[in-house]
Amino acid sequence: MNPSDCWFSTTLRVRYQETDGMGVVYHGNYVTWFEIARTEWTRANGFPYQEIEQRGLYLPVVDVSVQYKHPARYDDEVIVSCRPVVATEVRLKFEYEARLMNVPDKLLVTGHSEHVWVSKDWRPVRLRKIAPDVYEALVNSVQKAGGLE
Repeated sequence: MNPSDCWFSTTLRVRYQETDGMGVVYHGNYVTWFEIARTEWTRANGFPYQEIEQRGLYLPVVDVSVQYKHPARYDDEVIVSCRPVVATEVRLKFEYEARLMNVPDKLLVTGHSEHVWVSKDWRPVRLRKIAPDVYEALVNSVQKAGGLE
């Protein structure tokens, strides 16, 4: 399987309140869009966040990075894509891209987020022990994307 086929994508329309005084998307909104894509990715892969949290697991962000290429503007349709690229028993890393719907070759931003698995009391946990089904699904997804487990 081609790693580029492993991106999960969702479409958003830029809302007016997401733009700044220069008429472009405020930089912090891209991180929110990354979270939307990641949340939809987990749902599409059979383990929505709500179910993960019902198991007593949380996945806080410990690092996030965004590289800005081109601005998006009010009312643009944007494709936000993500894929997991690292999955260990304790850590998970996603990569992201955002592109204009009508000009898909125009890359708006790239980025990544890193997460750690923790319990309700915020102590690190080993996913393989707590939720082996989720761990296996994540490792398989990362392998398909050509990432590291």
